Amino acid sequence: MFTAAGVRVMKTPVRSPRANAIAERFVGTLRRECLDHLLIYSKRHLRKVLAEYEHHFNHHRPHQGRSLRPPLHDPSEVIDIATRIHRRRTVTGLISEYRRAA
Repeated sequence: MFTAAGVRVMKTPVRSPRANAIAERFVGTLRRECLDHLLIYSKRHLRKVLAEYEHHFNHHRPHQGRSLRPPLHDPSEVIDIATRIHRRRTVTGLISEYRRAA
């Protein structure tokens, strides 16, 4: 039934019982922080919102397990504290990201 609808089924990797828990936690975070606050009106809109949230999640959002750094953080990047802070709205204006000006 799923393959007829064009859905790709991914099985849980062998000997990794936490994989399902990690996926469920991400889906729960996605729902609470993003999808519960938006009205999705088409498949195209859903794909755009998911792509924007994925970029925010991997490039900006702090994670406790990484000492409040994003997953794709470059530790060699030097941040000048004296520069101005700029706000960028993402995920159709739902989330604001703050960065130091370059």
